[in-house]
Amino acid sequence: MAVKVLPCLLLLTLCSQLKESGLKMPKAGNPQPASTAAVSSKEEEVASQSSSTSGSSCTACLRCFRRVIPVGFKEELYQLSCLAGPVFVSQLMIFLIGFVSTVFCGHLGKLELASVALSIAVINVSGISVGTGLASTCDTLISQTYGSGNLKRVMSQLYVKIFMPALPVSIFSAVNLRSYTKHIVQLCTDCTLLATFMYQLQGRYLQNQGIIWPQVITGAIGNVINALINYIFLYVLDLGVAGSAGANVISQFILMVLLFGYIHWKKLHKDTWAGWTTECLQEWGDFVRLAIPSMFMLCIECWTYEIGGFLAGLISEVELGAQSVFYELAYIIYMVPLGISVAASVRVGNALGAGNTEEAKTTSKVAMMGAGVFAVLLAIIIAPLKDLVGYIFTTEVEIIDLVSKVMVLFAPLHFCDGLVGVSGGIVRGVGRQKFGAICNLVGYYVVGLPVGVSLMFAMHMGIVGLWTGMLLSVAMQAVSFNIFIVKLDWKKVTQEALVRAGVQTLRDGRENEVHVNGIDSADPSPDSKAEQEMAMEDLSPSHTDTEGLGDGRAEGSMSPVGGILSLQQLVLRRGLAVIGGLLILAAGIIVNVTLTEFTWHSNSTVSPDTGSNATQHRF
Repeated sequence: MAVKVLPCLLLLTLCSQLKESGLKMPKAGNPQPASTAAVSSKEEEVASQSSSTSGSSCTACLRCFRRVIPVGFKEELYQLSCLAGPVFVSQLMIFLIGFVSTVFCGHLGKLELASVALSIAVINVSGISVGTGLASTCDTLISQTYGSGNLKRVMSQLYVKIFMPALPVSIFSAVNLRSYTKHIVQLCTDCTLLATFMYQLQGRYLQNQGIIWPQVITGAIGNVINALINYIFLYVLDLGVAGSAGANVISQFILMVLLFGYIHWKKLHKDTWAGWTTECLQEWGDFVRLAIPSMFMLCIECWTYEIGGFLAGLISEVELGAQSVFYELAYIIYMVPLGISVAASVRVGNALGAGNTEEAKTTSKVAMMGAGVFAVLLAIIIAPLKDLVGYIFTTEVEIIDLVSKVMVLFAPLHFCDGLVGVSGGIVRGVGRQKFGAICNLVGYYVVGLPVGVSLMFAMHMGIVGLWTGMLLSVAMQAVSFNIFIVKLDWKKVTQEALVRAGVQTLRDGRENEVHVNGIDSADPSPDSKAEQEMAMEDLSPSHTDTEGLGDGRAEGSMSPVGGILSLQQLVLRRGLAVIGGLLILAAGIIVNVTLTEFTWHSNSTVSPDTGSNATQHRF
């Protein structure tokens, strides 16, 4: 672009100088010699050609700008910023809950700090990542439903289809409470899962309606209470790590209760909840097809970085310390692209639900440009400070030197990772989580980890090799996501969003046999395919603004988008689903009991060195 603008400016300057140089037309009655007139005419011709050339160059520059900058760029950038800013702050508040607990325990000793860090890593991998992944289904279901104006379906999408996976978590916690009351830290961890998961659901419910500030306010209050309770439990009551775990549980439940109370106080649920009906039990198939890829899309990424921390610990404490510092820094800075990602998901989903294809495309372009510009600016700021950022986390010289070496990869890594994060938000907004899960799986487990582990151990590069593999992974993912979004059939995903939101349906009258989620019916027959391609019919045409999101939204309808199951079919299918969930829960309890008993007997053996019973060292 700069190559075209520079000649344009030079030519304009030349034209202005020619005009000011005194080249004037001869006055009437005072004719100039023929040679002088010829020279003047040639100069005028050259000037006119230069002027036309500069004009064409300027036009070409403007065309290039118009191709890069979409129509409505300023307005869309403003809307995204209004969402992304509060989302960043709210995510920071959630992060600080665990971070503050870690800091308090770190002052108790190295063993306590390591124990808390390990427990947080385990619960993130086994619980929170799963719950957050399931909750991210809201980025498709609620955003599109709310954008369509079919508000009465919004709460049913949340409380029935997404609340169901939270039940095993609460039951599992209750079982542990009754059976192992002495396992205080484990108990607190299990209880935290329920509160964290429910807070995630409420937050997604508000986010996808464009309501962000309640999470910021409740998060700030929760952090103040968390710090106060940690101080009391650790330094006044001297409860140690168990006290910090208890403070974390109390803080998580306070967050959940505060946000729930705000929703009811402001009556935010009034327009989106039509009461409990059997219609809430319909369409579970579409939910499952979104929820499982959503979960794996997030879990694959989370598990990869936790595996990286484990591998770094196998080398040395210095490698593990540098890995922890670099990961914490990358995670904190990633919250900005994460805010843009959530905002893009909400805006894209709302636009598709309203039938506004062009606005969804504009949001995608602006979000990607915003993430890229932020990453470049951040790289310019961080690059000169690569030798100093390690001092924020530690004073160990070896760790700081190793962090400085890894920071060379930070700029390109964050640039690609930011693009991947924002692209992932767009993918969730359009309901294509299956592609996102596959792309993450290939990127991390086919490219990233194999290359990183090879460089880490075979080439003896340590965590520098690991993060080199991660850089290759996110670079490949960034290219794949961008190609997918460019090639996406936006009209098709708009129609799917209208079906998913309940304002349009197919006329075949059968559940889960229509092409509403990018997944074909299991019936490959030509007749079935012909039925799936039947025209869409409006259920509530007055409730969908096909030109824009609009200001007013009608109450809408809760009618299912597919065929309606009879009461007998609902009892049979949902009953089998509940039985399957209970069987999984029972298997988990059996494994938990077996492992706990094994640990009990292992730690209760007599130590050969002291000859005394070692049961006091069980936990």
